[in-house]
Amino acid sequence: MAVGKPSARIDDIDTWLATLTQSSALAEVAVLLLCVGLAWGLVWGVRRASGLPDERSIWFGRNIIDGVMFPLVLLSLAYLAFMLLARSLPVAVFKIAIPVLVALAVIRLGVKVLQVVFVQSPVVRILERSISWVAWLVMVLWVSGLLPLVLEELDDIRWKVGDSTLSVRTLLEGAVSACIVLIITLWISSGIEARLLKSSTGSQLSLRKALSNATRAVLLFVGLLVALSAVGIDLTALSVLGGAIGVGVGFGLQKLASNYVSGFVILAERQLRIGDNIKVDNYEGRISDINARYSVIRALNGRESIVPNEMLVINRVENISRADPRAAQTIVLSVAYGSDVDVVMGLLVEAAEKQERVLKDPAAFAALSAFGAEGLEFTLSYWITNPETGALALRSTINLAILRALEAAGIAIRAPGIVLQRVTS
Repeated sequence: MAVGKPSARIDDIDTWLATLTQSSALAEVAVLLLCVGLAWGLVWGVRRASGLPDERSIWFGRNIIDGVMFPLVLLSLAYLAFMLLARSLPVAVFKIAIPVLVALAVIRLGVKVLQVVFVQSPVVRILERSISWVAWLVMVLWVSGLLPLVLEELDDIRWKVGDSTLSVRTLLEGAVSACIVLIITLWISSGIEARLLKSSTGSQLSLRKALSNATRAVLLFVGLLVALSAVGIDLTALSVLGGAIGVGVGFGLQKLASNYVSGFVILAERQLRIGDNIKVDNYEGRISDINARYSVIRALNGRESIVPNEMLVINRVENISRADPRAAQTIVLSVAYGSDVDVVMGLLVEAAEKQERVLKDPAAFAALSAFGAEGLEFTLSYWITNPETGALALRSTINLAILRALEAAGIAIRAPGIVLQRVTS
């Protein structure tokens, strides 16, 4: 029986080669090209109707043939044409085209999902090449007719583990099934995340980010369980081992677990939101992202800090965005004795009120605050808006205006001093 299989396969190859040289092969090529054009037109129409999605789209990619939809539509049309032609003509071209399109669809699906989920990760390139090599190898074995023979040989390599008997074929099929399940799980989770985070800001963005992280974690957990079942691992046998490992790992990963729990608490309570300006542990900046384990805080100088979420929960955090958006700014200076007090106060107030960011209510106010050793000490107080956008430039502009006004009035400045005080609520 084993001797007859290669001979039968050789006969099949000879028959296929003979069919490939017939005139009907040209008709198959024409039908296949028609399927390609029709698939391109359908995908182009769907892409145009959907509003031309971005280049990171899994379905469409950067162009029409780069996504998953084109090979899937082409495979469906080609298989339908194959079924129709096989009724009246000997088919040869489609016997190669169908496996090639299946391999192409598998490669595009795996590659696009990994590119979207793991953006700019160096591991993605390795995984992409691995998927491509495996898919094309299986395609070659399928077309050549060697795939059943290889699977039978791999099935003969067996060993016993406990009450179960495993083979190389079982492990390979389980691994392929596990990869397919995980890729589909990542695809679904990335789609849900994109839908949740689309057109959302502020508190809605934080809440949807929490839902997105929770959904991905649940889907990956379910996908992992399905993948382990596909490999042939009895999940009930893992309960005792999992409990023992969980206790040991729990002590070693307390901080990690605490950061993850703190991340979900922050996102759920929405006391801290993306875009808020905060001050924690003597570090001040704007929250640019909140992840499950850490948050990214961008300082005013452009530097970003990775802050574990636990610090935002157990430490005192000053949310500047939720405080009064105004700030009180004061300028203290001394002028020579004998200067006209009313003129000095008027010039100080006028210099502040000329600036757009200085509030009219409460109005700027100048006062003779002390009699110093060097001269009369005046204090100019005024309120400004949006101090986080920069208070130094505004203060410098007012100082220059005061300096020029006093010089024009012939009033000498003795001992200047400047103090900036933020309002606390």
